[in-house]
Amino acid sequence: MNVRACQKLAGLLMALLLVGLQTPAYAEQAKVKATWVWQTEWIKDGGEELLDYSHEEGINLIYLQINRQMSAEIYQTFVEKAHAANIAVHALGGDPGWALEKHLPDMLGLADWVNDYNAGVPENGRFDGLHLDIEPYVLPEWEIRQEEVISSWKSNISAFLSRISGSGLELGIDIPFWFDSYTLEDGTPINEWLMGSFDHVTVMSYRNQLDSEHGIRSLTQAELELADRLGKRVVVAVNTKEMPGEAHTTFHGLGREYLSSTLEQLSADLSSYSSFAGLAIHDARSWRDMPTGGDGATPPNGENPAPNPTPPTTPDPGGGGTVPDADPIERDSRVRGTYIWEARDVVEDGQGILAFAKEKKLNWLYVRLDLEQPFDSYSSFVKQASAAGIEVHAMGGHPIWALQENRPRMMKLVNYVKEYNRSVAGDERFHGIHLDIEPYVLPAWWADSDRVIAEWTSNLDAFVSELKKDSSLEASMDMAVWLDKHKAPGSDISLSKWMIDRMDHVSLMAFRDTAAGSNGIVSVSKEEIGFANELGKPIILSVEMKASHEGNHITFYEEGAAYMEEELAKLPELLQDSPAYAGNVVHAYEYWKNAKP
Repeated sequence: MNVRACQKLAGLLMALLLVGLQTPAYAEQAKVKATWVWQTEWIKDGGEELLDYSHEEGINLIYLQINRQMSAEIYQTFVEKAHAANIAVHALGGDPGWALEKHLPDMLGLADWVNDYNAGVPENGRFDGLHLDIEPYVLPEWEIRQEEVISSWKSNISAFLSRISGSGLELGIDIPFWFDSYTLEDGTPINEWLMGSFDHVTVMSYRNQLDSEHGIRSLTQAELELADRLGKRVVVAVNTKEMPGEAHTTFHGLGREYLSSTLEQLSADLSSYSSFAGLAIHDARSWRDMPTGGDGATPPNGENPAPNPTPPTTPDPGGGGTVPDADPIERDSRVRGTYIWEARDVVEDGQGILAFAKEKKLNWLYVRLDLEQPFDSYSSFVKQASAAGIEVHAMGGHPIWALQENRPRMMKLVNYVKEYNRSVAGDERFHGIHLDIEPYVLPAWWADSDRVIAEWTSNLDAFVSELKKDSSLEASMDMAVWLDKHKAPGSDISLSKWMIDRMDHVSLMAFRDTAAGSNGIVSVSKEEIGFANELGKPIILSVEMKASHEGNHITFYEEGAAYMEEELAKLPELLQDSPAYAGNVVHAYEYWKNAKP
């Protein structure tokens, strides 16, 4: 055999050894060290900061979210630089809704985009793989018709794999560690089906302990043993994103040293499995922002506080597809804000709003969005508001949003805000989504209020679930003071208490023109403030400046702005024993700016 033939044979053998994770980045390192990058703005300047961090941490695989609104040239520049640094890049996409038949076109659109992109750039600028994050168990449909969702999900993935077939891409998918408890119609465990369908799976073993009955080792054992039998590859993933109420699922707050030592030990422990391909850390931004040491914390000992390794019945916002957080706003006082109902005011007269906010010392704005506007219609305004210490919450709503048939309208707002936040810088992002839904003005309310309440609460549940499954955006809503007279469906719980509990905060429409007294702001709010105190939730009191046909006692319209300020100034003392009281908002900007002095 001549030298050239020997070289060809050696190359073929090396390629065979690397099947499963077949990119140049793995030629020198036997194990993967991967991370997710959901914030596509991180690569707009070439991604030097991300690449420097990747070099520091030994990252050799990046799952990079695809924002199809961003130019291919930005991706090409980053991928070429990553390859020069011996880092593989897999195109990342996914949404829980991709498990449903109606969202198949969007899913296939990712395959088409990646195929077209790779066909249009030089080899060193092409993606090495394609990675999916689809978590159908956070969908409301999962609880109602699980078998149907699993069936449509399987069909969608089959169509996707067919569309991407022949691309030469390494194909991967995220799965939770508990998928072995669910099966397809033919009895095949879901995790086995996915392992057989993809080149590798990334198992989201989101715990912060190695040992114990429900530590990372024990939770990934079944998947690794199965992959050994199937001849497939498994990447084991951990989480660094903050998880309020679920601290056992993340290394957040435990410090970089503890994370590093745990990962080092984990890699050594799992190396006996032939299927073990390496580790992944969710996600790059949260990981980078971890403190060097712990936040006064020590490595966890004993059992996890919630040890049962079963699928969540509510969304796990750290699971994937994460919407980046808005930059924090430093506030040293209570909320003081207003509503901007006319989206065109933001687009056409943002400076006027900001000047008014400065004059009135505002730190909070609910801003109604026109979803037909491009993202850059809002980004500059939000950035300037952020610089002025003002939190901006996107707002939408209509009485008919309470009805189940109009849930898609609500979800359109949620999806718009999420995609907006993914596409802009930290100081340009919205902090939350605020709903104003008042179905009691509908004829349907008077015909059958119980039915409307049932559909309304169902829609609100879906709103919060969709918002929280991949973001830390605040969920909030306006609430009438008399809703405590109604009960939440199927319970003896006050509807007001249910809403306060479900939301991150509520704005109570305490529309009165005096602070104290038997019919004042404090009096009409006492039930809801009591609920908020009990639940540990903030409550903002909203007052009216618009003329009202319900009587002068409803609004400050007759008295004017100065009188309103005098009454609002009394609230902190009157509510000093109510820790839930978070401040005030005035309804609304267009009335307040034209109010009597």
